[in-house]
Amino acid sequence: MIDRRGVVAKRAEDIMPGVPYVRGWAQARRSAGALAAQLTALGLEPDFPGLAADVNVSGDGLVRLGTLRPEAARMLAELIVSGLAAETGSNLDAVMVEAGAAGRNEPAA
Repeated sequence: MIDRRGVVAKRAEDIMPGVPYVRGWAQARRSAGALAAQLTALGLEPDFPGLAADVNVSGDGLVRLGTLRPEAARMLAELIVSGLAAETGSNLDAVMVEAGAAGRNEPAA
């Protein structure tokens, strides 16, 4: 899935013979569906209108989040940090500071 520069390979626009695109796309579709279900349960589905399964040139599945409002990206980051804190039994504030996310939603002076 990673290209020579260490980033995700570009998405497949032309199909090449012998590349298992369907397998990668199906995996991405299942993952995008699982994420959509969780976002719906939290009432956040409207904040992620571009959520979609895709596949790259190597046949690896990709989940595209689409263009997000900054607030939606911050909410997603906070949910991830909250989940990590709950899973590890850590203090949420300590995890936020370690992640560098504390105080980022305060207005600039």
